[in-house]
Amino acid sequence: MAENLPAGLLEACVVIGAASDKLREVCQSQLQGREFPAVDAEVLQVHAPPFVVKEAAGEAPGPSAFSRVQRRRSFIKKKRERPEGTARDAGAVKNGEGATEDISVPIDIDLVALPQLCFPGGLQISSESREDCFHFLVFTDVFGNQTHGVVVQYYRPVQDSTLHQNGHWSSSKTQRLYSPFGICVISKYPYYNALRDCLSCLLVQLRTCRMMDFEERVKEFAARLALVPIPPPGQLHVAFSLRPLQIVLPSREDKDNPAVDLDLHLPFLCFKPTQLLQIITCIMMEQKVVFFSSDWALLTLTAECFMLYIRPLLWQHPYVPVLSRQMLDFIMAPTAFLMGCHIHHLEEVATETDDLVLINIDEGTVSSTSSENDDIPDIPLVAKECFMKRREGLQIHYDLEVCRLGTSTDINDMRSQRRQWQQQLNREIQTITLELIVNIFREVHDHLNYEPRMFNSEEFLRSREPMDQHFYKKVLDTHIFHSFLKDRLNRKMDSFTRMERTTRSEAQRMKALSDSPRRPTMQEMARKHSGPENRMSKRLGLSLPNLGQEHALGSPHKQTSLKKLTLESGALKISRKAIKTFKLPEFPPPLAYHYVQNYYSELIGLLGKAIASVPPENSALLARYYYLRGFMNTMGGKRLDALGDFQTLYKTDMDIFPCELVKTLTDSLSREERAQAERRSELKRLISKVKKEQDGERDGRDDGVKKFQLPKKHMHLEDFVKRVQESGIVRDIGTINRLFEALTVESFKGCLGGQGADTTMTASSKSVFYIDSSLDGQLKQVDPEMFRLFYTFWKETEAEAQDVHLPASVIERLYTHECVYKLSCSVKTSHGVGKIAMTQKRLFLLTEGRPGYVEITKFRDIEEVKISSLPFLLLRIPSLKIKSSLRKEMFEANLKSECDLWNLMIKEMWAGRKMADDHKDPQYMQQALTNVLLMDAVVGCLQSQKAIFAASKLAYFDRMKLEVPMMVPKTTSETLKHKINPSVDQTSPQGVDVLLYTPGQLSSDAEGDGNPKLWCALSNGKVVVFDAASWSMQQNCVQVGVSQLNCMLGLDLHQVWIGSQDSVIYIINTRSMSCNKQLTEHRSEVTAFALEERSDKYSPVQAYSCSTDGTVIIWDVSTLQVRRQFRLTCERLQSIKLFNGTLWCCARSSVMELKKNGVLLRKVSLPDQLQSKPTAFSSFTFLTERDQLWTGCVDMAEVCIWNTSDLSKPFQRIPLQDCTGVTCMIKVKNQIWVGCRGWSHGKARGKIYVVDMEKHSVEKELVAHTDSVQALCSAEDRYVLSGSACEDGKIAIWKVE
Repeated sequence: MAENLPAGLLEACVVIGAASDKLREVCQSQLQGREFPAVDAEVLQVHAPPFVVKEAAGEAPGPSAFSRVQRRRSFIKKKRERPEGTARDAGAVKNGEGATEDISVPIDIDLVALPQLCFPGGLQISSESREDCFHFLVFTDVFGNQTHGVVVQYYRPVQDSTLHQNGHWSSSKTQRLYSPFGICVISKYPYYNALRDCLSCLLVQLRTCRMMDFEERVKEFAARLALVPIPPPGQLHVAFSLRPLQIVLPSREDKDNPAVDLDLHLPFLCFKPTQLLQIITCIMMEQKVVFFSSDWALLTLTAECFMLYIRPLLWQHPYVPVLSRQMLDFIMAPTAFLMGCHIHHLEEVATETDDLVLINIDEGTVSSTSSENDDIPDIPLVAKECFMKRREGLQIHYDLEVCRLGTSTDINDMRSQRRQWQQQLNREIQTITLELIVNIFREVHDHLNYEPRMFNSEEFLRSREPMDQHFYKKVLDTHIFHSFLKDRLNRKMDSFTRMERTTRSEAQRMKALSDSPRRPTMQEMARKHSGPENRMSKRLGLSLPNLGQEHALGSPHKQTSLKKLTLESGALKISRKAIKTFKLPEFPPPLAYHYVQNYYSELIGLLGKAIASVPPENSALLARYYYLRGFMNTMGGKRLDALGDFQTLYKTDMDIFPCELVKTLTDSLSREERAQAERRSELKRLISKVKKEQDGERDGRDDGVKKFQLPKKHMHLEDFVKRVQESGIVRDIGTINRLFEALTVESFKGCLGGQGADTTMTASSKSVFYIDSSLDGQLKQVDPEMFRLFYTFWKETEAEAQDVHLPASVIERLYTHECVYKLSCSVKTSHGVGKIAMTQKRLFLLTEGRPGYVEITKFRDIEEVKISSLPFLLLRIPSLKIKSSLRKEMFEANLKSECDLWNLMIKEMWAGRKMADDHKDPQYMQQALTNVLLMDAVVGCLQSQKAIFAASKLAYFDRMKLEVPMMVPKTTSETLKHKINPSVDQTSPQGVDVLLYTPGQLSSDAEGDGNPKLWCALSNGKVVVFDAASWSMQQNCVQVGVSQLNCMLGLDLHQVWIGSQDSVIYIINTRSMSCNKQLTEHRSEVTAFALEERSDKYSPVQAYSCSTDGTVIIWDVSTLQVRRQFRLTCERLQSIKLFNGTLWCCARSSVMELKKNGVLLRKVSLPDQLQSKPTAFSSFTFLTERDQLWTGCVDMAEVCIWNTSDLSKPFQRIPLQDCTGVTCMIKVKNQIWVGCRGWSHGKARGKIYVVDMEKHSVEKELVAHTDSVQALCSAEDRYVLSGSACEDGKIAIWKVE
């Protein structure tokens, strides 16, 4: 069935059994005393929706109930006689002999193989009735789509008396025979327990019904199930009554995971934890796995449990949990597979087939038939030990849970009690197994390169513990892992990502902010010398202290990242989620069209009442009710009502929006319905949006994972940049340009040396290129062999760094996050013989003999670095001298051939440290560190006289120190607190379009951390979130559409509104960090928000939004409904603000004051002298206590102050020195902060002017950005945050005085 069609609970109901003629032969054989002939199972009945259609009621054809099963095919089979038992049946047999019938079934149901799967052990006629037996099936098509089946085998007597050959009945009695019937309910959803309960209810009816009514009862049963809707993802379950039981369909947790309707603890009862982990390992390694059991039901249930355990990893290979005896040849398949067989075949399979993993469920054992005797590798130790501890805390025995309780006298109450216990246990098991997967693959994201979509597997493997590498080598080459990588590179926000981020340690969060090459930290080195219990913190979130305060390793740690997953107790404390269950009305006679339509109407009415009873702030529950009502309206043929319900999901929860179903609905609208939709504005917008998506070209981006390959051809600059980024060495384009210059110095200068005067030089903004006129202007190139040497040296240096071991006494002297990036050879120094070590903070001497630590200097304390020479016999040995402000004597080291390189590196680190301190920007130090390591690699691969000259091309900060005065103005230095880079994982800086600060809360709830946050909008709909308590990046990318973002508004601590250039208002849930709501009422670019202050705590919260076409919409925040809207006549409405109960609106050529209903009160136009100039208002603020309006213009170097008593002209202008235009302004305490484009030292700069509101004068002129200031926001009037355009792309944090 097509995926875009709405699917109910039932896909088909199939009855399997022995054909009547075969049963007659069995009876004859019994009478004659002969051996029973072999009887094969056949398809006897097929019941699939739709069971009723409008035409069946005698009404005219036309648009009717939405047909759920459109793709169908014919199944031709022999027409059966009615089962034996009456004289009328005998006549029917005679008259219908040899006839066939054509049964219409869904196209993806294989009725040929189904009889074997329903009777995997064969159909057996019995002389006594046997117990009803259930088992479960999974069908997978060629596209990987699954359907699920629940089968019950039950026995009925073949006959009541003996049929003689002459056709007359006889009263003589023989031994009664019983024949099994199999009833298979097939669904697209894995509701194993629910469908088993449904079949149990059916069996109660079948035991008392006559055989002639058998088919009708089964058909009515199937028709009832076809009326049951599937609950949408979330916390709304669906219940219905199928006497004598009440059946509950649990919902999926989210759209990425299936519903869990089985007992996830079954494998925990069958296997010990070690065997559980072995099976998970075999599945992740994509082995040929075969489950064995004497119970057919356990095969599928166990396999399905393991499929859920490994999520979000997805099995990619053949999956047949139940193999009939006729299908045993499947296990000869050459590819990986997961299959299940009866225990009777264990020895046969083990003997005949190699390279299988045999899992005996009955005995709880795992074995292998591999001829290579290759043991199953262990799960990584840290993840394994955590899993073992969690397992100890699980309570998997229900009897222990209820032994203190009384016995319920109501079977449905007992079932409900057990169901709640099981659902809670399932959640605990899913959390434990998800944590296992997270602990195994937590560091994968550290080795991803998002832009070229690459994963550095070699580097990842080198960073693993030696004992774990065998496991990772096996897993990293699998299809499972490849699919997992694609999701990570797509930045998929799934359960893995959420848990990985919420359990990330402080050190890991800081590491995510750093773009410097990876080296083991002191904490990681210390962990290597410690026991496994201390290594656990590496992946389980034991936090480092705030790295703004440099504590030693022995400092007490603060546990902040694990709120619920407490390792100490071993048990998981998972809060119970509030579950709501919607009860369906009683089923009507399901084969009558008008009764079914009445049922739909009743159900829609109940959903309407449920919607009315839900408070508007509970939007998640509202969304589920709207989804269900939309589904039922679809099934009832009410297309417009269905579209209206689905359109409401934009405002309640976009995560469950059924895109394909809505597209199908819009395509199926009749001309009359389409005309009605055009008259309903919300439906018109929805249909327009769907049509736009259909007409637009599909996104053709490659979502594969690329493998890095060394180049085979010479590379110009553009190709070189691409290759270096793919290699993962460095992402920043400016740094790669300098590396290109360094690697082409020798080869190109050699070329120039032979060309003489025919050489010219040209310059660009990025780098300098030498062009040889005799070479037709060809640019410099990097030789592939040169690239290979450089790449090899870089990787070898990284590998060697992993093997650096420092004595514990040395580790104790360094900060936990420090790394050793460079070690010299053993040299003689003024402090003795040893190796000079360089970290990101200092130089120290690792003395030889008795290993010791002698600090040379921190980079910020350096005063002078120079090369000298020491006489030795007739030679002079180069030495390096370093003067520190903390020591009187200079440190001297006889570095010999390494002297020039260390001189370059130390000067670069010194300059980077100075810039980082002066500009309060730690990224300068990270960039300097990257430059230094690139210098080392360039010198290592060139090995020539020009190597040091080439490496000097990378001395970016040292050169800047010499070329440009780096002194930060005193006022700027005193006011600037810190700088952060929101584009740390981008290849080039991104402009900061909007900033928003949201305050924290004193007590964090279960899903939030309570800290204040800084929201930063970058280009193309990217939003980056920082923890404003530590300024560490909390969320590196929340994707909000693909257009530029213009404005943000924080509301009620749980949502952030974002206005976009694409006319949509996106709403981010601050708990889940997902954008799951949209407001689509604007028709053009959304430019600003304003929040109305509440008159009292009971009054509704209202927010204002405006768009460039002059539209202003007032929203009820709790319901997201439009209270009212109006449209202004103006040119590009770009901002709105509320002051003293009136609305101030800023357009390009005017600022207007309006009543809240849109009535114009006053208007301010551009000053007369500016009317003829191409300028416009850019920003404004209103000082209510002074009745003053302050405005700034795009191309004017001044702030104009208007008095509200005379708005004809500004009464004062405040000039802004070295300014070319005002971009933004905000009021903070008694100051106005004005962001501008300006000049400083002859270069374009972003400038901020702090203007005193009383004196009307500029108090401070702040320069910290190299591009214009585009955004300003205040953090509780304590700090002001400024964001700049793309040439700089940084956020500066300023103190407010």
